[in-house]
Amino acid sequence: MNKRIKVAWACFIAIALLLVSGFFGNLLSEANQYSRAAVSYYGSSGQEVREIQKRLKAWGYYNGPIDGKYGYLTYQAVRYFQSKNGLKVDGIAGKNTLYALGLPTGEYNPSEKHLDLLARCVYGEARGEPYEGQVAVAAVVLNRVADSRFPNTVPGVIYQPGAFDAVTDGQINLTPNETAYNAARDALNGWDPTYGCIYYYNPATATSKWIWSRPIVVKIGKHNFAK
Repeated sequence: MNKRIKVAWACFIAIALLLVSGFFGNLLSEANQYSRAAVSYYGSSGQEVREIQKRLKAWGYYNGPIDGKYGYLTYQAVRYFQSKNGLKVDGIAGKNTLYALGLPTGEYNPSEKHLDLLARCVYGEARGEPYEGQVAVAAVVLNRVADSRFPNTVPGVIYQPGAFDAVTDGQINLTPNETAYNAARDALNGWDPTYGCIYYYNPATATSKWIWSRPIVVKIGKHNFAK
């Protein structure tokens, strides 16, 4: 083998080693990234995955079996949940996603910056109502945010003049209990007992003739929920 061929072979081997090294380096880097940023992800299994599936299924994001296996259906459901809750859409159940799901391994999620205000609205408007009714009040706020006829933020909807009695009479400033926080979080996570309603009222105390003209969708506790 002449010198030119030897040099060529040496170059080829060096390039091949670099490519292989880069490939495995990327795999290692990705694995390290998962270990730092993720708790459960595609291919994971166990009780945490089972809890993720339970919550996603209860909130209508997941239609697969509760088997504790993080497969394609779970991955897609996590992505759907993330897209609906202002989270990074990567299909990985990292700490922010787990927090939004209400799982104990999660930590504070900046996308829930309006959770406290929503909980105060729930507490001021519906603290005497059954839990489903409290979630329903929070859901009405979020439905209004999504409706072009209303302001497009949680504070904008809640503080819209005349929209909520709790703002008018100052009960919005009361400290919410844990039930109100849980109800607000369940609504943020997609539970809507009202099926899209944007109004609610107590028929025993309502004085607006207009509100009685709205079609009632569901009655929960003392409130009628209407569109």
